[in-house]
Amino acid sequence: MLPLKELLRQEIDNLNEEQLKQLSDFIAFLKFRSRNASWQIDKNQIAAIYSEFAEEDRQLAEEGLDEYTELLRQEDVK
Repeated sequence: MLPLKELLRQEIDNLNEEQLKQLSDFIAFLKFRSRNASWQIDKNQIAAIYSEFAEEDRQLAEEGLDEYTELLRQEDVK
């Protein structure tokens, strides 16, 4: 039985130009996928970013509450 690489070489030799183009695209896809598979999310970094945005959201909400309360008071006076 032939080793896999040799068997693949023989198969490649029998491909037409369109099939070679498709094979080239597939190889590029495999390389791209293997690069992206090694990318990992740092959960600590995500937690820090979430915390930062949560604090910013809280501050914006508190600022908005003062303005909202004032608008409610103005409506009561009318």
